[in-house]
Amino acid sequence: MPHLPLTMPPDRGGGALFSLKFTTFAVGTVCLPLCAFIFCIIWSIIFNFEETTATHCGVRNYLPSISAAIGGVTPQRYVWRFCIGLHSAPRLLVAVVYLSFYLGSSGSYWRCHINFLLNVCEILCLLMLTYVSSNENQGIHQLSFVFFMFFSLGYMMMTISIWTILRRYSVSAEERRSYIWKKWLFIFNLTTFITSLYFYYRHNEYCEPGVYTVFAFFEYLVVLSNMAFHMTAWWDFGSKELLVGSLEEVKRI
Repeated sequence: MPHLPLTMPPDRGGGALFSLKFTTFAVGTVCLPLCAFIFCIIWSIIFNFEETTATHCGVRNYLPSISAAIGGVTPQRYVWRFCIGLHSAPRLLVAVVYLSFYLGSSGSYWRCHINFLLNVCEILCLLMLTYVSSNENQGIHQLSFVFFMFFSLGYMMMTISIWTILRRYSVSAEERRSYIWKKWLFIFNLTTFITSLYFYYRHNEYCEPGVYTVFAFFEYLVVLSNMAFHMTAWWDFGSKELLVGSLEEVKRI
């Protein structure tokens, strides 16, 4: 049987294989945990109210904590884990994009890499917080939450530090708007987090009716403001697109 030479298929051309506006990518990435969060809270209130609002000292409570809503009951637990699992890979991609963006925008080299490391650690702690519920291992779950908040607040602070440097150079109106929102969302996130700690301590110390409800409400604000902070990527990359294709083709575009 004669040997047939191996030939490659002809170049089909046509540009990049896949293209997606970064704003669409950012909205989709943030909407996964946002929709899961809203679903878990509402479902818990409607169908698992007594179970998810129970407190260790038996006082009346009117809102479920996030841990109770996402980790203790089904289907909330599976919905949350599914959405966070899908959410994490795009978040890691965004972290790499931000590293490249900051390094190419006259940002401090060490700040950019610390910012990237804090961002990745925040995502990994979120995964740990998600897949180890308080019912399964309360110690690891609590430790994961502590580290999540540490890396989250550290990432926000370092991001604002980098943007303070970038403001010395020419930036667009969208980037200036992004910086302002980042700054206020960080302040809001830190304030609500400290307030939630106060009410958590007060509940555990005095077991007053309704205090854990106030803690849960401020806990919601912490999570929502964290999501909003990451959503500012809408302004940072509003004119950019996510492209999949050959290196030569992407360079030409």
